[in-house]
Parts: sequence; C-alpha cells; structure tokens
Amino acid sequence: MRAYVLHPDLRSADARDPELALEEACNLTEALDELELAGAEVVLLRQPRAGTLFGDGKLEELKSTFEEKEIEIVIIDGLVSPIQQRNLERYWKVKVLDRTGLILEIFGARAQTREGVLQVDLAHLTYQKSRLVRSWTHLERQRGGTGFMGGPGETQIEADRRAIDEHITRLKRQLAKVVRTRELHRKSRKKVPYPIVAFVGYTNAGKSTLFNRITGADVMAKDMLFATLDPTMRAVTLPTGEKVILSDTVGFISDLPTQLVAAFRATLEEVLSADLVVHVRDISHPQTQEQAQSVRGVLRDLDLPEDSIAGMLEFRNKVDRLPEAEQAAVRLTASRDPLVIAGSAARGDGIDDLLAEISERLAEPTTSERLHVGFGQGAALAWLHRRKLIEHQEPNENGMAVDVTWSDKHRQQFLKEFQGSLRQG
Repeated sequence: MRAYVLHPDLRSADARDPELALEEACNLTEALDELELAGAEVVLLRQPRAGTLFGDGKLEELKSTFEEKEIEIVIIDGLVSPIQQRNLERYWKVKVLDRTGLILEIFGARAQTREGVLQVDLAHLTYQKSRLVRSWTHLERQRGGTGFMGGPGETQIEADRRAIDEHITRLKRQLAKVVRTRELHRKSRKKVPYPIVAFVGYTNAGKSTLFNRITGADVMAKDMLFATLDPTMRAVTLPTGEKVILSDTVGFISDLPTQLVAAFRATLEEVLSADLVVHVRDISHPQTQEQAQSVRGVLRDLDLPEDSIAGMLEFRNKVDRLPEAEQAAVRLTASRDPLVIAGSAARGDGIDDLLAEISERLAEPTTSERLHVGFGQGAALAWLHRRKLIEHQEPNENGMAVDVTWSDKHRQQFLKEFQGSLRQG
C-alpha cells in the first residue's frame, strides 16, 4: 500500500523537533513491509480542529496530493480521535492510521513467540475497544422502540463491545498461564543462581547488535525500528569466570502506546528482576538526550526504583558514526564517569570495558584465605583454578598451600564439596 506520513506540528514547549519526529515516523512506516512510503510532510497546526484535526484549506490541499500520488493509507504521527479518523477517511477516501495504530501494526507483524502474539492481540483489542463506541455513534440515531428494545445502532454497538470484551477475557486468561510459566522460569534461574543483566534502550539503539556481539547469538539486528520484539536470554561467561544471563528486551520509543506498556508488562518485568540494567544509547542520534528520557520514562512506568534507574550502566553506542572531534569528546566524558562506557557494538569497540564494568558491578565482597590441599586432591585444586580464585600456591610436605581470594558464595560451594579433604589456615 502506498503510504503518506503527516506529522502535526503543534509548536508546544515540550514538542520534539518536527523534522526529526517526521523522520522517525517515516522509519516506523518503512518498518512495515506492506507499506511503500510515497511522501511525507510536517503540517503546522495552530489550532487543531475537533472534528477533522486539520483546517478546510489543508484538508483540500492534502486530498489533491493524495489523489495525485495515488495514496492508499495516511499515517498521522500523533493521537487521532475516533471521530477525526472517521471524518478524515470519508473526506480523503483513504485509510487513516495514527501513531498508536501504526506501532500496534508493527508489533503485530514482528511478534514471534506465543506470548508476544497474545500480548499484541490484547493491545490491539484494548485499542479497538476505546474507539469502537465513538466510531459507531452515528448508528445511535437509528434507535427505535422503548424500554429494552433498542434500535439496530445500539444493538450493533453492544454486540461488538461484548465480543471484544469476551475476546479480551480469553486472552488475559491465556496470558496469565504464560506469565505463570515465566515466573517459574525466573524462580528456576534464581536457584542456579546466575545474575541477570538486562539491556534496555530506545528502538534501533543497537541492543541486539551488542547482544549478538557478546553472546554469539543470531538475534535479528537491522538498522530498523523494532527489528526485534520478543525477549531473548543467553548465558555468558564474564572475564572473571563468573556466568551471567543477558536479556535483550523490546526497544522503547517516545509516546509508546499505553496499551503496549500494559500488555508487555510481563515481558518487560524481566528488567525489574534484573540484577543490573544496561542502558544502550545511540549517541550518534540528534535526539539522543530525548530518547534517553523516553527510556527512563517507560522504566518509571514499569515501577523500576529510582535508584536503579540512576545507577544504570550506560553504553553509548555508535560512537564510530560521529565526527572524530565528537568521538574524542564522548570518549573523554565516558572516561570520567564510572557509569558510562563509549563504544561501537558493530565494530566491537568498548565491549571489553563494558564486560569488565559489568563484572565489577556484580562482584560480591571477597575475603582472602589460605588452604592446605592434600596429596591426591587434584579435583579441589582444579576447581579453584577453573574459577581463577588462586592468588598463590606453593608445595609443602603435606601437599599444597594455596592462597585464595573468593566470595562467600564460592567459599560455601567449595567447602560443601571438598571440606572433608583439606585444612584451612
């Protein structure tokens, strides 16, 4: 379908740069394979019309443009009321989709897992329900009869609402089962126990590329908004020998539809249960600060504690896309802030620094201790070597004197397995 994108510029104090907002809307449109972008423009709106959003002159001008370019669908980068959508479709004779509807379509096209499909369906129905009554109000004029005998308009509205409510109830029941399964998985992971590190960030910031670079996975990673939707988890061994689970979550976006935040809460709650959150930022984007604020806003919507948000590690990605002078400035800033690492997931720059910082942040308090490992206890010595816990060792008449530095968790694991065959001190 040939698509045309409109960004209504309301010129409010907190509005984003209209040209950059239009570019993002175009990228969202191109993220759907079914749509062919045939044109786009920013429309200045001094006073939005309640019924049609745009004024009469602009409506006619746009209608001529759509007819000339053979447009089949118009994407409006903003919130469009059901009445406005209906009136615009009638006037322009094209399909009209607002920002929320477009994002829902993208999520619907990308969901792969059963959970993802259920969540998207739930978000779609919640969105449709909010529009159904208003979009069908013209039928209410057809009401006839008295008492319980409503006319065809009322019957149609109630029938559609009831069908959607029943479908929503079924989906919520199915999702509840999936959520319980996910909760069991979380509990089983806690028993391992490996720390969980969650990647969050604005869509197309490079999370999946970074995830693939570190884990060797083949998660879809394209220069495209919402290239990946379903969360992915992989176990990774850090330079210290410790194992962690990395979680790649769905990308965030400004004005993320509330229906999606609610529907995907179960998936995004992986972030809430994470031991460490890494915020992946596209530092080369002109609105990188605004994108970072949007990410923090969604995390607050998920009730992530403020101290966890303030203490997130930040990987400033795509440094290689900046001019050399700006690259130097970004790297200098990162070198002065222990919470910031600059690099490029595509080239592999900064990955070692990121893993080292993750290791340090997840490191447990350690103590030093001398052990005496007897002859024939090679398994105990090998256990210590595999985990790189040995600082020094020297032979003696009884076997081996070993100086170790370890966490309480390693100490308890070791003593449980080998305590009967060695002496301490």
